[in-house]
Amino acid sequence: MELGNISKPTYGPGPEAPGSSTPGLVTMAHGFLRLVQPNPLPVELFNFEQSHSEFNREDLHELLLYELGFLVCAAIGVLFIILVPLVGCCFCCCRC
Repeated sequence: MELGNISKPTYGPGPEAPGSSTPGLVTMAHGFLRLVQPNPLPVELFNFEQSHSEFNREDLHELLLYELGFLVCAAIGVLFIILVPLVGCCFCCCRC
């Protein structure tokens, strides 16, 4: 395995779908990932040459826009974790 230049890494295109016996599931998973995070990682925000780098507001805003799809999915997941047991409890206790 070749490591290449560690101090200045080169990034290729996004992940490729692996060969699998279930191509439908692999296609569906990669389609979801492309839907949730369509933009590439803004690598210019990270300075690997300096040990201490600071983020300003514009960089933080751009990084949050990059992660927006995952943040929305996490918020929906937390909402379902809270609402599903609450609605189930209401159906069980308030069965009139």
